[in-house]
Amino acid sequence: MHNLVKQKRMAVFFAPDISDVSTVKRAEAFIAHGYQLLVFGFRRNNYNRDFEPSWPYTPLGRTQDRQYGRRIAALLGAVPRVVAKHRALRKAAFFYARNIDQLLLALLARRIGRRPARVIYEVLDVQPAFVGAGWRSRLLRHIERLALRHVDLLVVSSPGFLRNYFQPLQNYRKPWFLLENKLPANFPAITGAARDSGGRRARDHGYRWVIGYCGLIRGQDTLDLILRLAERLQGLVLFKFYGVFTTVDRQAFVDATTRLSNVVYEGDYVNPRDLECIYSDLDFAWAIDLENRAHNSRWLLPCRFYEAGFFGIPCLTAGGFEVGRMVSERRIGWNFSEPYEEDLVRFFLTLTDTEYDETRHRLLALPESDFVAGADTSELIDLIDRSGAPQSA
Repeated sequence: MHNLVKQKRMAVFFAPDISDVSTVKRAEAFIAHGYQLLVFGFRRNNYNRDFEPSWPYTPLGRTQDRQYGRRIAALLGAVPRVVAKHRALRKAAFFYARNIDQLLLALLARRIGRRPARVIYEVLDVQPAFVGAGWRSRLLRHIERLALRHVDLLVVSSPGFLRNYFQPLQNYRKPWFLLENKLPANFPAITGAARDSGGRRARDHGYRWVIGYCGLIRGQDTLDLILRLAERLQGLVLFKFYGVFTTVDRQAFVDATTRLSNVVYEGDYVNPRDLECIYSDLDFAWAIDLENRAHNSRWLLPCRFYEAGFFGIPCLTAGGFEVGRMVSERRIGWNFSEPYEEDLVRFFLTLTDTEYDETRHRLLALPESDFVAGADTSELIDLIDRSGAPQSA
């Protein structure tokens, strides 16, 4: 009876990228919990960009990371498409928005629908534009702070975001929920992947160790560090890149691959379909993100931590970062300190098979639920169901 009631209820979901893995996970979770789904989504030229969802959605156009001028134009262009769905919006049980652009659209949609439905705001990154000292950053924070007054639940992928940004800077004191960037709940079933399928140490490469960088390839400082390491560790360590280039000089990278035989770009991939193939060829996952080391990179828990952890591939992380803290506390990977280059070179020159195998064994001994979503998504939706009327109109 409970499910029959929920099937008549509608979740209205605003997504910044319809093909993003997190978008797909949320949409499928809402459907699995008996909600009718109304999705409004933009597209971005990231990995999975050719993905077409099995559920219907209203396209809102294309946007780009950090191109705030273009995103404002795209936001304004999306308004008529939201207005056109005004009848459907009246059925909303709740509005779920990923990032500030979508939150503003969700608040508009609630007003258009004339329905006091709850608003849930999910944040997977705190962008640099929101933490600066200039007038633009102060304006963005002010807009977000005003919007947060009308939010009934904040969902974050890392406690670092709440501890370092939303509580001290935005003075957020209302309910919140931690929903980590874990693999989809049905990941093992749909891919047939097993936890012990990773880390087969592909010796045919002729290298002692293989490091993989998977996902959005971003941060010139990060890429420069890897290329310096590759220069110094030739013949010992192979670096393999998978994904889409964003905030890096791609031509400089291409030039490096022609100069360094131990740097390889394997191209784009489909997530989660290709993950087992990727991680089965790795010994380490690169999780040192220096792009925004004073804030977002320091606070987040990246998807690759969960992907690599599922397959028993230890992460290389930076000390003092949120992901580094998790790795260090559980002794399931390695932390490095500045100067990173020297610390990493020493590590690879001295690492033994025994030390590596012991670390990987501890990682594989952790429960699968540490890396694959399960009860956490259900708990979020149950919390939404239980919350009743919104705290603010």
